[in-house]
Amino acid sequence: MKVLTTEAFARAERHIMLNARLIDRLRFAALFGDGTAGPVLAALRLYQNPDGGFGNALEPDLRGAGSQPEPVEVALWTLDELDALDDPMVPAACGYLSSVTTPDGGVPFVLPSVRDTPHAPWWQTPDDPPGSLVPTASIAGVLAAHGVEHPWLGPATAFCWERLAAVTETTPYEARAIVNFLERAADRERADREFARLREAISATVTYDPDAKGDAHFPYDFAPRPGRLPLFDDAVLDRHLDALIDAQRPDGGWGFDWPEWTPAVGPEWNGLITIARLVTLRAYGRLSN
Repeated sequence: MKVLTTEAFARAERHIMLNARLIDRLRFAALFGDGTAGPVLAALRLYQNPDGGFGNALEPDLRGAGSQPEPVEVALWTLDELDALDDPMVPAACGYLSSVTTPDGGVPFVLPSVRDTPHAPWWQTPDDPPGSLVPTASIAGVLAAHGVEHPWLGPATAFCWERLAAVTETTPYEARAIVNFLERAADRERADREFARLREAISATVTYDPDAKGDAHFPYDFAPRPGRLPLFDDAVLDRHLDALIDAQRPDGGWGFDWPEWTPAVGPEWNGLITIARLVTLRAYGRLSN
């Protein structure tokens, strides 16, 4: 079993210091150094809009200032890693979600307002977008995991269960949202039953070749830390975690496999992903320090 050496970790830290956004450098300090949650929360607040939503390129491929549903998910995962879901940003964000929720209880993948701002070309939507498991399921899952109470969550959870019941085939990003929801849903009996039904469909979206290039979604993308769902056996995870360590670049960072459609997103995504990889390696006991 490989571990990330102290020297390799130091290269990753240098990569983050040279490339990552301020909020991500503060996250690194809070997660791996002597930093605290306070500065991260202060930085995150700057991405939140008066409507309670998040924008301002918190999700690097959505460059506009206006709120969108997906940056809310990004913000909540940041709060999750700090165990800070009791922050006032959360009810404000839920209020925003309520304002953009469709009649079926879900929030759209992206709102039509994205057309008025710079964005990656894959952020496309019809004029009247439906609710989507991406990002509704992940958002509902992380809120449920922390016991957050808000009027938005009940209908959103019902939406997720209803949509899940209709899934027979899925895509990698939707599958990851499904896993996030089922991993954290309060109704464990129902979650386990749905996972058993969907396990094969989820597995069909996973890239099991650790050397694959291009649009690849590896086991550690679905299970960035040990969880309760039996997604992968130890041999599969060990093989891919070994490959993840080997994938560290000479500059100390880890890269991404989707188009760098504008220069700013390269360093921003590299910083985000490098921290995510370090968090995963630590969660599986793969850091030597």
